[in-house]
Amino acid sequence: MSSFYVTPRCSPSRAALLTGRHPHSVGIGILTGDDRPRGYVGSLSASAPTLAERLGAEGYATCLSGKWHLSSDTATPNETWPTRRGFNEFYGILPGCGSYYQPRLMSGEESVPSEVFQGDYYFTDDISAYASDFIERAHTQGTPFFLYLAHTAPHWPLHAREKDIAKYRQRFAAGWDRLRQERFERQQELSLHSAAELSPRDPEVPAWEDAPEHEWEIERMATYAAQVEVMDRGIGGVIHTLERLGQLDDTLILFSSDNGACAEPLPPTSAGKKFNPEICPPETRDGVTVAVGNNPSITPGPEESYASYGRAWANVSNTPFRLYKRWVHEGGISSSFIASWPAGGVNGGEISTHPGHLVDIVPTVMDAIGGASDGPGVSLLEQWRNPSAESDLDERPLFWEHIGNAAVRRGTWKLVRENDSPWELYDISADRGETVDRSAAEPELVQELTALWHDWARSNGVIPWDAVLADYRQRGIPEGQAAG
Repeated sequence: MSSFYVTPRCSPSRAALLTGRHPHSVGIGILTGDDRPRGYVGSLSASAPTLAERLGAEGYATCLSGKWHLSSDTATPNETWPTRRGFNEFYGILPGCGSYYQPRLMSGEESVPSEVFQGDYYFTDDISAYASDFIERAHTQGTPFFLYLAHTAPHWPLHAREKDIAKYRQRFAAGWDRLRQERFERQQELSLHSAAELSPRDPEVPAWEDAPEHEWEIERMATYAAQVEVMDRGIGGVIHTLERLGQLDDTLILFSSDNGACAEPLPPTSAGKKFNPEICPPETRDGVTVAVGNNPSITPGPEESYASYGRAWANVSNTPFRLYKRWVHEGGISSSFIASWPAGGVNGGEISTHPGHLVDIVPTVMDAIGGASDGPGVSLLEQWRNPSAESDLDERPLFWEHIGNAAVRRGTWKLVRENDSPWELYDISADRGETVDRSAAEPELVQELTALWHDWARSNGVIPWDAVLADYRQRGIPEGQAAG
């Protein structure tokens, strides 16, 4: 799908994916901070069954291998943990990220002993291997299965082995300007989107030729690419397992990201906020102090570093779109999406331009097994089976809100704003890069879509961002921490 949408942040996307509901309505309006009584609860509400609970009731074995990030309390087992939300097996981490060399790894509701992290341990490999093993066991038992393989890669920190980083140094030596143009040209050749032109380079990003520390910048992107490759290898291992067991054609496989590219700096800029040791160990396994930050004195890749790849490379990752994770412009919410199910009529080699949203995944999966679901989403199966056919679903409105950023798309039109900024209007059919604001020329459409968005926000429990900030001030917490 070339027009698939997620939310602009990891926890809300996972909430929508697993429940088929908009995240605000199930407790995850921002991230997993518990801001009661006036704010979001920060944990996945029990009022909406998860996809694992739905499929478990149909006789499926269920497994989460990887990241949960839907519980405000990750210290004490409680009703919001994955083991109590329908997953028979959980092998992974509860928070949003962590060291790839020594994560706070859980098996079920127990911590995995540190002895596991010896030698060449790497988190991405571990959860991929567990996923393949789960499939093997379900096949042996003759049980239908639901696997949720939730990688953290390539979320920061930039951790990867030297052997995986080395092959990418030369690839990214051309710099972000040239590579961004090359990506755009390839996307046009593949008909992946309708952007008539490449959006301008982020104004906060210098031209590559003017950027200092080229070697360090190349190292950052090469490490990021290595993280993606290791993830790809792990997914390939799962595919090979299914193929070897004769299950590949009759397994519905869905692949997506959880948000657009991440331009977040490290250390985080939130006032007075420090990293929780749960996601950033103060020392390596050998007792070396971990250095946190994005500066040339910290080389990304090894365990003793903790860095991110920065705004300039995120601008490349989001080609041709504007802005990033946290925003609801296309750069924050457009995601790669692949579906495969040959036995179900979902074949390879075709591109669907129909818009879809994460809330559609639950009804799609339930439709695939002949089950029912509720919520705002729709089944996408027929669109996947006949991607070139016209669909009335293209005109249904899709909605977003995150930390005051807001958007609605209906048909080819998208209304979007940054918090405290005026609404902008774009014709997405011709301008996926959101380069020509049409709001002044279409005031009645702006008014109509604005009303639609406000109705959706009220019905889904969206708390106005000003009210969230006021609550933080009243509690004596710096406003910078409100965004998580």
